[in-house]
Amino acid sequence: MTEFGMYLASGTEEPIVPLPQLAEVKLQTMLDWLSTFGADAKGGVTRLLYDKAWCEAQHALAARMQEKGLIPEFDQSGNLYGTLRGTDSEAGVEHLPIVTGSHIDSVVYGGKYDGALGVAAGVLALEYLQQQFGAPKRTLQVVSLCEEEGSRFPFAYWGSRSITGVTSFEEVQQLKDIDGTSFAQAIREAGFGPDSSYRAAAQKYGAFIELHIEQGQVLERLGHSIGIVSDIVGQKRFSITVSGEANHAGTTPMSWRKDALAGAAEMITSVRRIAMAAGEPLVATVGRITAEPGVGNVVAARAVFSLDIRHIRQGSIDRCWHDMLQEFSRIASELQLELNWEEHLSVTPIPMNEQITSDIQKICEQEQLSYIHMPSGAGHDSQIFQPACPTAMIFVPSQAGISHNPLEYTAEEDLMRGFRVLVQLLYKYGYGS
Repeated sequence: MTEFGMYLASGTEEPIVPLPQLAEVKLQTMLDWLSTFGADAKGGVTRLLYDKAWCEAQHALAARMQEKGLIPEFDQSGNLYGTLRGTDSEAGVEHLPIVTGSHIDSVVYGGKYDGALGVAAGVLALEYLQQQFGAPKRTLQVVSLCEEEGSRFPFAYWGSRSITGVTSFEEVQQLKDIDGTSFAQAIREAGFGPDSSYRAAAQKYGAFIELHIEQGQVLERLGHSIGIVSDIVGQKRFSITVSGEANHAGTTPMSWRKDALAGAAEMITSVRRIAMAAGEPLVATVGRITAEPGVGNVVAARAVFSLDIRHIRQGSIDRCWHDMLQEFSRIASELQLELNWEEHLSVTPIPMNEQITSDIQKICEQEQLSYIHMPSGAGHDSQIFQPACPTAMIFVPSQAGISHNPLEYTAEEDLMRGFRVLVQLLYKYGYGS
């Protein structure tokens, strides 16, 4: 049994605790404040790993933590912790901390809720618990992870990967952004990295709990307040290259052509057909296509398209890819085209911790909040943490399912329902018997 499991087993089943003055918590106000760091002219937020807006936001959060009685600390990757030390620790009984949080980096022209909700809610939850109930028995922490999106460098989840030891600085230091700046240079200019005075990023958690917007339409359409994440989908991402022969659009008979774009179009159509036949929750997406030479009166010599396949079961992902590759090969052979492919990402599906998700369900029932168990179709830091420690995610609705967009929005009452669940969960694990 894990240390976290023993802790739960030794506890008693207690009813939820009354939460006085919860209405005074200004979660939306804090999200609005965070969105000023990296606010752009289009009404969105652009806050990329180690850029000026990101640095300002992390240091402002550290100051906010200290002001409210939390102990702020950076690590070498730039992850920021706010710690509420437990009385057990002060008495010499050490437990691994219970950690909540998310990331503050954004996509380009993103919204103010993705990632930032989990950070703002975590900070306010620890502040609230300390004000209302004093020091916990077990240490609680909030983490503002340095990166999740992969928007600046071609690599995602650096914050959680560095904490869990999945990826080292040496593996990413040579990566470059669109301007040619190396990862090593960017982290050094931001004041972090292995040569900085901060502690190493590696750390062990007792549990990780992430509050996040759904980024989809399910909760809103079905009328539920809370999504209890059962699994985070696995993903495979590919670049598919179809090669043919450039030729004159007017003088080359249709039956003699080696039209790469026509072949790619047939393949893309087959992606939808195969995915629909596989059934939900499998999804497959072609989001980008380019053609060369890209001239209206020339038969395309080359076409390249992206392919993204996701499901909560690895076997289903593998079968879908096998079926698609077979169909792509058939089309290429029939049209006398050459087919090549490259895999860019392969992430295994991750189930969330059953004990924590069960506790979330009990809280929702006691608080009379409508909920459903649901998979996450987007990737999150929680999928990196779950193999290393018990992990769970709480979703709140996204209006119209819009995310990665300045129009991203979650109503304040929905934010506060998720916040209430998070506070109750942290109270149970931090203050319970």
